[in-house]
Amino acid sequence: MLKRIRVEDVRLGMFIHGFVGSWLDHPFWRNRFLLDDPEDLRRIRASAVREVWIDVAQGADVADDAVVTAEAPDAAEVESPAAVAAPRPADLAPTPHDVELQRAHRLLHSARDAVASMFRDARMGRAIDRQVMQAVAADIADSVTRNGGALISLARLKTADDYNLHSVAVCALMVALARQLGLPDEQARAAGFAGLLHDVGKMDIPLEILNKPGKLTDDEFAIVREHPRRGWQRLRDAGITDDVALDVCLHHHERMDGKGYPDGLAGEAITLVARMGAVCDVYDAITSNRTYKAGWDPAESLKRMASWQGHFDTRVFQAFVRSLGIYPTGSLVLLSNGRLAVVTEQSPDSLLKPVVKTVLSTRSGERVVPERIDLSAPGCRITIVQREDPAQWKIPDLDEIWSGIPGLGRA
Repeated sequence: MLKRIRVEDVRLGMFIHGFVGSWLDHPFWRNRFLLDDPEDLRRIRASAVREVWIDVAQGADVADDAVVTAEAPDAAEVESPAAVAAPRPADLAPTPHDVELQRAHRLLHSARDAVASMFRDARMGRAIDRQVMQAVAADIADSVTRNGGALISLARLKTADDYNLHSVAVCALMVALARQLGLPDEQARAAGFAGLLHDVGKMDIPLEILNKPGKLTDDEFAIVREHPRRGWQRLRDAGITDDVALDVCLHHHERMDGKGYPDGLAGEAITLVARMGAVCDVYDAITSNRTYKAGWDPAESLKRMASWQGHFDTRVFQAFVRSLGIYPTGSLVLLSNGRLAVVTEQSPDSLLKPVVKTVLSTRSGERVVPERIDLSAPGCRITIVQREDPAQWKIPDLDEIWSGIPGLGRA
């Protein structure tokens, strides 16, 4: 029997059947579990959730006067696949870039924690909860729909070896790429869900190998090459039969020339969505910081990826570049007026003329008050001369400037 109670009346020994409200409001990626950890009880009471559903058939009961209702919950009250599958129209209206950045900042933290909990619990033998992962993927897809560049640009700013945010970033990149390719909304969301789960096999790789600075030995690389199959099996063991998610998990390291793994597929033998996964996974990996090296600049990363013959599907990669822009958000560029500027958002009119904020005068070598310039605006004669390496200019608040979020990108 299910009972809806206030969080103040939750006690150890109760079986949590669901949280009343969005997954964003509570710190757990699971909706159903036996509450046997005092720390979990503290986290529930400290969250934004004010009521929960408990199953007294599987755990401790509660006094009658503490029950809000004992009626069966609606799908919207206890998150379910039906509740999260359909987008909420009010959440999909186009949003200004700076507004969505603030919203995406909160979403990133919640999504990262949800993926971290999933990975941690899976290492302990608990099954992956498709329901919550679908909810996470749906909210990420909604953010990308409202403003394609906001969450994607923020997700690049990971702490070293944050593989949880890697999954979130690939989810967002997959949705943006699917929309650029003109795929229907349902397929775009399926691609995002696949991106969120594509690296679950990484939890089976020892951390000393996963975080090893420098080149792996042949034996270590052989272990790494097993993670697509291990992830595929973990998804199947969790009852996830989604063909797209399984395919991307198993084949996101395949290459068009057949030199990838685990199956050495080539060309048309690799599905479109797996080819998409390959591009998104590599881009996020090389632009992310590691304990032993800094991530590459976004624009430089696209340039290098374009030179890797036989690695990616050309049509998919070109669409990926269009989804990010020639100069992705966060790129440092030299303008024709002699000032350095950071790209803040893309222009719908030109890949070569994004919106930028000035940061420094190359003539005086001094910082300038940031000025927003839309290079595609009528009458604007300022152009981008070239990409610049941020490491050479050592501007500590560069990420804070383009995002408008205080302290962003600082240690």
